[in-house]
Amino acid sequence: MAKKKTTKKKAAKKAAKKKPAKKAAKKKPVKKAAKKKAVKKPAKKKSARKPNAAFMAKLTPSSALADVIGSQPSPRTEMIKKIWVYIKKHGLQDKINKRMINADDKLRTLFGGKNQVSMFDLAKIVSQNVS
Repeated sequence: MAKKKTTKKKAAKKAAKKKPAKKAAKKKPVKKAAKKKAVKKPAKKKSARKPNAAFMAKLTPSSALADVIGSQPSPRTEMIKKIWVYIKKHGLQDKINKRMINADDKLRTLFGGKNQVSMFDLAKIVSQNVS
């Protein structure tokens, strides 16, 4: 019997040592602060973008380039645009690979005898054919 009493006492001590489970604390509803209406400041007017002067300088096209875009001096950017107008008008963009430009007789002399040129080479070709 002595053994049973000790086990009961141990069990009673263990139960006494255990703390009761804490109940979850109720959360208080958080009140949101009323949003203050921000006073909008008038937006600053952006100044008009100024193009680089090097692109806007009027250049004289070579005879091969003049056959395609005309002989009037114009900026490089305008020359590229005029070449694209010519390409679109004559349907010279490759049907499968749109980045390639097929040459007709006028463009072949401009492209240095090549039958096909990448569209990324147009700026280089223009710069070689201006003064």
